[in-house]
Amino acid sequence: MIDFNSVEGKVAVVTGASRGIGEAIAKCYAENGMKVVCAARSEEKGNAVVKDIKDKGGDAIFIQTDCSSPEQIEKLINQAVRHYGRLDGVVSNAGIGMGGTPVHEYETEDYENIFDLNSKGVFAGMKYGAEAILKTKSKGGFLINVASIAGLLPQRGQALYTATKFGVVGMTRAAALDYAEHGITVNAICPGYTMTSMFEGIPEQAMQFFVKDCPCGRLGNPEECAWLALFLASDMARYITGAAIPVDGAVSAGHMNVITWKHPEILE
Repeated sequence: MIDFNSVEGKVAVVTGASRGIGEAIAKCYAENGMKVVCAARSEEKGNAVVKDIKDKGGDAIFIQTDCSSPEQIEKLINQAVRHYGRLDGVVSNAGIGMGGTPVHEYETEDYENIFDLNSKGVFAGMKYGAEAILKTKSKGGFLINVASIAGLLPQRGQALYTATKFGVVGMTRAAALDYAEHGITVNAICPGYTMTSMFEGIPEQAMQFFVKDCPCGRLGNPEECAWLALFLASDMARYITGAAIPVDGAVSAGHMNVITWKHPEILE
C-alpha cells in the first residue's frame, strides 16, 4: 500500500535548499507534512524558499550555512534540534560542479574547493546528522546523500567531480553498514542530466549533446529526484539502505547502440 503518512511530522535538514534539487526536496517534504530545516549560503534565496513553503501551509526554517565548513554543519544540526526538539533525517545535497577539462588543467585550489563541499560537507552532514538522530531517539531515521551518475560512471573531463561523487557513494554504502542495526537508513540519489542552475546559460550545442546522450531524450526535473527522496524518508523504504539509485533516464545503464525493430508497426 502506498502511504506517505509515515513522514508527517518528521524533522529533516536539507542542504543546498535554496535552488535546484535541494529546493525541490525541501518543498516536497513540506508538502507532505515534514518539518524542514533549509540550509544554504544565500540568505535571500533560502528565505524565499521558506516563505513559499509557509505560504502553502508548511513548516520550515532557514539557517544560513556554508556547507563546506564542518563547523557550520555542526552548528546547523544543533540549531535544528534546538528548534524542533529532534532530528529524523539529513539530506546532504549541497555541492558544486566542475569540469570540462583534462586533469592537468585543474589547479590544486580546484581540488580543495570541490572536495571541501562535495566530500567534506557530505561527511559532516552524515557525522553530525547520525549523532543527532541517535541522541534524539528518532524512529525511522534516514541519511540521504545527493551524489550523481558521475559517482557510478566516470565522465571525461570530470576527474575531480567524479572523484568526489564516487567518494559520496562509497561513504554512503559504508555508513549504511554502520547504522543498519540502529534503524537509520543511508542511501544516495544519483541524478543524471537535470535542469538545475548548472545547465543555465550553457551553449545550445552542449544542451543538445546532453539531450541526445540521454536514452529518454530529455533532461530530468528536480522534482523527479525529490519524489525519490520522499520515498526514502518514508516507512515504505525501511529495508532500502546502502543503495545508490540513479535518476538519469538510463544514462548510467549502458552505452547506446544502433538497433533495428523487426516489427516497428507496433508503434503505429
